Amino acid sequence: MREYSAPAIAAVADDENMSDVVWVNAERFGDTVSFRRQIDGSWRDVTAAEFAAQVLAVAKGLVAAGLEKGDRVGLMSKTRYEWTLFDFAIWAAGGVTVPIYETSSAEQAQWILTDSGAKALIVETAEHAATVESVRGSLDELGNVWRIEGAEPAVDALSALGAATADDDVHARRRSVGSADTATIVYTSGTTGRPKGVVLTHHNLLAEVRGNMHAFPQLMGAGNSLLLFLPLAHILARAIALTAVTSRATLGHTADIKDLIADLSTFRPSFVVAVPRVFEKVYNSAKLKAHSEGKGSIFDKAEATAVDYSKARDTGAPGLGLKLKHAVFDKLVYTKLRAALGGRCIAAVSGGAPLGGRLAHFFRGIGVPVFEGYGLTETSAAAHVNTEQNFKVGTVGRPVAGTSVRIAEDGEVLLSGDVVFGRYWNNDQATSESLEDGWFHTGDLGELDDEGFLKITGRKKEIIVTAGGKNVAPSGLEDTLKSNPLISQAMVVGDQRPFIGALVTIDEEFFPTWKEQHGKPAEATVADLADDPGLRADIQAAIDEANTFVSQAEAIKKFAILPNDFTEAGGEITPSLKLKRNVVSKNYADAIERLYAQ
Repeated sequence: MREYSAPAIAAVADDENMSDVVWVNAERFGDTVSFRRQIDGSWRDVTAAEFAAQVLAVAKGLVAAGLEKGDRVGLMSKTRYEWTLFDFAIWAAGGVTVPIYETSSAEQAQWILTDSGAKALIVETAEHAATVESVRGSLDELGNVWRIEGAEPAVDALSALGAATADDDVHARRRSVGSADTATIVYTSGTTGRPKGVVLTHHNLLAEVRGNMHAFPQLMGAGNSLLLFLPLAHILARAIALTAVTSRATLGHTADIKDLIADLSTFRPSFVVAVPRVFEKVYNSAKLKAHSEGKGSIFDKAEATAVDYSKARDTGAPGLGLKLKHAVFDKLVYTKLRAALGGRCIAAVSGGAPLGGRLAHFFRGIGVPVFEGYGLTETSAAAHVNTEQNFKVGTVGRPVAGTSVRIAEDGEVLLSGDVVFGRYWNNDQATSESLEDGWFHTGDLGELDDEGFLKITGRKKEIIVTAGGKNVAPSGLEDTLKSNPLISQAMVVGDQRPFIGALVTIDEEFFPTWKEQHGKPAEATVADLADDPGLRADIQAAIDEANTFVSQAEAIKKFAILPNDFTEAGGEITPSLKLKRNVVSKNYADAIERLYAQ
């Protein structure tokens, strides 16, 4: 059994809570630009003092509406300035924030609101309100529902409602909240069964924020900026947002991914936070553009140089020849790639799934290192992360400050420390199954080196055991396949089967270009070309590359190209893009059977 601990850097006091930072910033750094919010296509500054005034006004409205200390308030919205405003206002009023993904179905919203016992709800749009209204009859405890958009915006409505409430009443309420009190109940996406409500205290979130600031003193410092586009219902985005507010970095929000490149160019962030799929898209889009413009050879050489340059940094230093090549490609290619991120981006943070060694080396080689981390909702986001000082490609870094990691005898990753949750809401059985003597059983498999760097090798419950008795972790194969621009999603199958197979979906953004390059009709669908020799040959090439990283017994022997991509609406992936293997297996049972028919 291996174990490694990172010492704590600052204790969390009993009387602290997450709302404190709003007034600390306002009183000491009132003129600091805490946010830039997009209004009518332009970015407008919001100072720390202005933000505190808005938080207070909304919190007064919540108190006036009858919100009591400890009451749960649902928050269903895309990533936008008001999301963070309401989060802090709920805390200032002594409440508990319950995030709901804005893509949630009526049934999902009903479960979260019912299980949490939410007393009030803030939604973004009329569509969200309608979703909740369709199940309102079963929500006995739900009272007020406010809407961010519409004739009477929630911020204005609550500010007006609380106009007669004394400021001191809110300050007394927020000061009554201690670090041991519940700050939020975050429902896991749930790849199987109903989502579980993870109870995170103010202590958990404060420890996470301080750990992030310790890990990234340059990135998270005042004067830097972050453009946030991940869903704030996801703990990774929320933890980074809270860290930016605390460290006085300027925070921007955008929810329209289709406008992301334009928003990056106007906001010009110092760093970004994303899941690996976003970095794969950036890389694939750049490569596709270069090849379509007849500059594919230059891009490929630049890519190889960037990877070699990054690898050389790990084994000493790049030689003179490599430095010269790198300098040439920096002017020809890398500056353009950095410009796509706004031109000021010096680093990125990635979490949610493995990034892959080649992509990590590529981005570090072009001058935008991607600091890969690892964590779960139950660990308040990051429990491990690579940092500017301690970076090892292929790992998720060392534990964040105040966190310990242990590898159990069966290879499972166990975590303990200030960022680790204490219980699931209304679910004692799940709590007892996940927590043992202060250690959280993550369900992930990993390897820990002597320096404390962790490598995630698979998911314990997802291990495939072939008919021949070989244990296969599917995630590594799947992540390698998804790095190919032609492939959107992949699911490895083969449990109790004679060999490993794979279900593959085609990237709908890349597919039109592939058809053009291969002389296929523009109107042809994936279903039309699923058996096309050219398409299958390109997928086979991607599978052959993935197979080079595993043994013969673990290699993918056959594959099927599915006619449609996996979707959240179809129940096949979660809002955080995790595969629901049981749903995919059920939906495509016939395709799986055909793999093993002969």
